[in-house]
Amino acid sequence: MKDNTRELQLLHFGLFLGIYLAALLGNGLILTAVACDHRLHTPMYFFLLNLALLDLGTITTTVPKAMANSLWDTTAISFFGCATQVFMFVVFVLAEFYLLTIMAYDRYVAICKPLHYGTIMDSRTCVYMGAAAWGSGVLSALLHTANTFSLPLCQGNALDQFFCEVPQILKLSCSDASIREIGIIVATACSLSGCFLFIVLSYVQIFRAVLRIPLQQGRHKAFSTCLPHLDVVSLFISTGTFSYLKPPSMSSSFLNLLLAVLYSVVPPAMNPLIYSMRNQELKDAVWKVLSGCFSEVIKCLSSSAYH
Repeated sequence: MKDNTRELQLLHFGLFLGIYLAALLGNGLILTAVACDHRLHTPMYFFLLNLALLDLGTITTTVPKAMANSLWDTTAISFFGCATQVFMFVVFVLAEFYLLTIMAYDRYVAICKPLHYGTIMDSRTCVYMGAAAWGSGVLSALLHTANTFSLPLCQGNALDQFFCEVPQILKLSCSDASIREIGIIVATACSLSGCFLFIVLSYVQIFRAVLRIPLQQGRHKAFSTCLPHLDVVSLFISTGTFSYLKPPSMSSSFLNLLLAVLYSVVPPAMNPLIYSMRNQELKDAVWKVLSGCFSEVIKCLSSSAYH
C-alpha cells in the first residue's frame, strides 16, 4: 500500500511538472514576443502581456509547493506559507478576471468604435486600466487574507486540497466567526458578476457589429481577435464557477482536487496555446522568437565544435 501511495505521489509530481513547464514556456514566449516585436506594442497585446504575467503568478503560487510536497512525501505547509499562498492566489485570480473584463472592453472599442480607438485606448489609459486590475486584486486579497486568518480554527488544521484556498479554510473555522468573511465573499461575487455581465453585453455588441461587416475576410479578421479572448474567458469562468457553486452532494476529495486543478492549473497552461493558435500576428512573433533562439543555439554549438 505504501509503495502504491509513493507511485501516485511521483505521478502527481510528474504531471504537475509537465503542466508547469508548459505554462512557463508558453507564457514566457508570449512575454518575450510582445516585448521584443514592435508590431505588438498595441493595447490588445499590452493586456495580453499582463495576462501572461498573471497566469505565471497563479500557477507558480500553487504548483511548485504541491510538487515539493509530493517529492518529499509530505503535506505540510506553515501558517505564514499558507497565508502567503492565499494572498497571492487571490491577487492573481481576481486581477485576471478584472483584466479579462478590460480586454473585452478593448475588443468592443476596437470593433464597434474603430475610428475612436486610438483616442479612447491611448497608452496612458491602458496603463491606468492595467494598474486598476492589479490594484483591485491586491485590495481584495488583503481583505480576504486578513479576515480569513483572523478566524479561530475549530475543526483542526488539515485542508482537503493541494493548496490553501479560502473556502477550504472556512470549513475549519467556527461557523459564527466566519460570517464576516462570507460577507466579503458575497461582495466579491457581486463584483465578479458585474464584470461577467459587462463581458456578455460587450460581446453581444461585438457580434452584432461583426455580422454587419460586408466582407467575409473582414469578419474573419474581427473574429480572430475576439475568439481567443472569449475562449479564455469561457475556460476561466466555467471551471471556477463549477468549482465554487457545485451542489454539496457532489463534494468529494477527488472531485475537489480535480476541479481545483481545472480552474487553478489548466487555464494558465492553456491560455498561451489558445491565443497563439488563433492569432496569426502572435503566432508569427512567437515563431520569430523561437527561430532566433534556435539560431543562437546552433551558433553556440558550432562555435564550441570549432574550438
